[in-house]
Amino acid sequence: DPCRNFHCKRGKVCRADKQGKPSCICQDPAACPSTKDYEHVCGTDNKTYDGACQLFGTKCQLEGTKMGRQLHLDYMGSCKYIPYCTDYEVDQFPLRMRDWLKNILMQYYERDLDTSGFLTEKQRSKVKKIYQNDKRLMAGDHAVELLLHDFEKNYHMYVYPVHWQFHQLDQHPVDRLLTHSELAPLRASLVPMEHCITRFFQECDGDQDKLIALKEWCHCFGIKE
Repeated sequence: DPCRNFHCKRGKVCRADKQGKPSCICQDPAACPSTKDYEHVCGTDNKTYDGACQLFGTKCQLEGTKMGRQLHLDYMGSCKYIPYCTDYEVDQFPLRMRDWLKNILMQYYERDLDTSGFLTEKQRSKVKKIYQNDKRLMAGDHAVELLLHDFEKNYHMYVYPVHWQFHQLDQHPVDRLLTHSELAPLRASLVPMEHCITRFFQECDGDQDKLIALKEWCHCFGIKE
């Protein structure tokens, strides 16, 4: 099968011509496998798609048009009303996000104590210090004042989780810049719960070049150096 090791980007599928030469063509959205309700996704056109296959197939068919350039995965799940994010809420957002990232790393570290594989050895040694120091705040919802106080008092503990998340997302390619597609795995799953995340990332892009550099990312999260 000439298509076996021939890679096509999302929204395209491999087809071999009569001579057996493989090439990528747009996925027919109607030919996508059927999905369950929980696999539905919402596009940036505020339209619910049956799944990512249908969304990216539609985007591919619109290639070269303004609509095609603007269509992206907005968030997981069917489209719903997302409330407007106020200035006050967007200011508080990094406090919760930093705490959340730190807690994720702690959970990975705890799981690694039983079965390794979530973190590399280097990452484990970094998180170990945070883990040993972190018996002050138990997981859960915390008042903004408490999170702010903790960030100021234990600033060094929040630097690594913010850097770690950036490098987890910076994969295609690894260039210290985050594109919309690279942000999608984090953004798309959080939008329904954290309605400020879209505005937060838009404002992170200080020079408005549609890319978030490591420096811009850290600045957004209040990391100084």
